[in-house]
Amino acid sequence: MSSGVLHQPVNLPANQPKQFYRGGEAIAALRGGTSGDFGPEDWVASTTTLYGRDDAGLTTLPDGVLLRDAVKADPTGWLGADHAAKFGGDTALLVKLLDAGQRLPVHCHPSNGFASSHLNCRHGKTEAWIVVGTTGTNPTVYIGFRDDVPADTVADWVATQDTKAMLDALNPVCVRPGDTVFVPAGVPHAIGEGVFIVELQQPTDFSVTLEWQGFLANADVGHLGLGYDVALDCVDRRGWSGKLEELVHQTSDKWAPSVDLLGHDADPFFQADRLHVEGSFTLEPSFAVLVVLEGAGKLGELEVHKGSTLVVPHAAGELGLTGDLVAIRCRPPVLSTVEDVMP
Repeated sequence: MSSGVLHQPVNLPANQPKQFYRGGEAIAALRGGTSGDFGPEDWVASTTTLYGRDDAGLTTLPDGVLLRDAVKADPTGWLGADHAAKFGGDTALLVKLLDAGQRLPVHCHPSNGFASSHLNCRHGKTEAWIVVGTTGTNPTVYIGFRDDVPADTVADWVATQDTKAMLDALNPVCVRPGDTVFVPAGVPHAIGEGVFIVELQQPTDFSVTLEWQGFLANADVGHLGLGYDVALDCVDRRGWSGKLEELVHQTSDKWAPSVDLLGHDADPFFQADRLHVEGSFTLEPSFAVLVVLEGAGKLGELEVHKGSTLVVPHAAGELGLTGDLVAIRCRPPVLSTVEDVMP
């Protein structure tokens, strides 16, 4: 890959692999494009494929090289020496725009330990949602069981596909722009219709789908080929009703050049801040993914505007973000908080 691309931020087009659920109009409205029936997710700067697929989901750079291959060819240039020493050519990050045109099924994701033991992967799928838009009268997400649930009860809900029982067992949270939701691996959840988010997650597409009927063709994908007797071991069956404040925060009233959105609990997995630029702001060297929500300006010499999605290599060095704009910056884990894992 040419050094001219490697050492500069890159403006990326939409990357919307077909999904099993409907999207709304929000991604197209943000990006200024046209909507599709099954384009609810835009995988930004993705080195991750859809589960069971060879290439769907991967980001292609302007010169035709897959971002995944470019990073593997020069992990230090893209990710920095310290990150590369711990993760090799692995960005340890996936960013999506997700616009739920219908409620998503009740599901959860495996932890690092479960993924390592059962899926031959160092990453599970802890994730976080930054709400950037909503439609409808009661935009809702469902997060964590209200009360402790016995394992045999969860297994029965899945076996009988008792959607009502599953939803009733979860904590409904009405959300608005500026809300953030941290979703640790194992915590069951669903995103409701009309919720538009910037999503950060570990770079896998592993989901244990408790509510598969009406969404998936059959249960096989829902249990990741493991069988539900094994897959359900990854479910966090603890009650969260008294401690949702650990997961859900409102940040819209916070206004600074850089507003931390996720806090220290997210540090072993990813980082996110909202940048409010009125004039100029200096970005330190880092691999980063930027989503511009409002306004226009420049990142270095690259023009950006509302709807721009960008990948920034570490080797771009210190960069000035200038203009009048609001953007979400997503970055990999804080290395000092990451447990050492064999690459």
